[in-house]
Amino acid sequence: QGRLVESGGGLVQAGGSLRLSCAASGRAIREYAMAWWRQALGKEREFVAGISEWSGNSAHYRASVEGRFTISRDNAKNTVYLQMNSLKDEDAAVYYCNTHPRQTFDWGQGTQVSVSS
Repeated sequence: QGRLVESGGGLVQAGGSLRLSCAASGRAIREYAMAWWRQALGKEREFVAGISEWSGNSAHYRASVEGRFTISRDNAKNTVYLQMNSLKDEDAAVYYCNTHPRQTFDWGQGTQVSVSS
């Protein structure tokens, strides 16, 4: 089945940066497109960014993070990353990763991102 562990979240000032990691174990993720989602308190989980399988040469983003966030992958490390720059209050949420478009892992515990203004 495998497992996903997200990390790298924390408290950052508005305008700051964070780099999130999503480490997979139990099976290789190189053949899967991967994505990040986030869920703010009291809101539904929403798609943030996705990256294609294998070389990851294609990525797409929700409009509100385009130009500020970058998704990448390192198949040798079985890990997906999300570089987040110019963070805003509205980016505060718990961030999760999974395969995309169909989620084939159980959801991990996520990593909390908090933004202070």
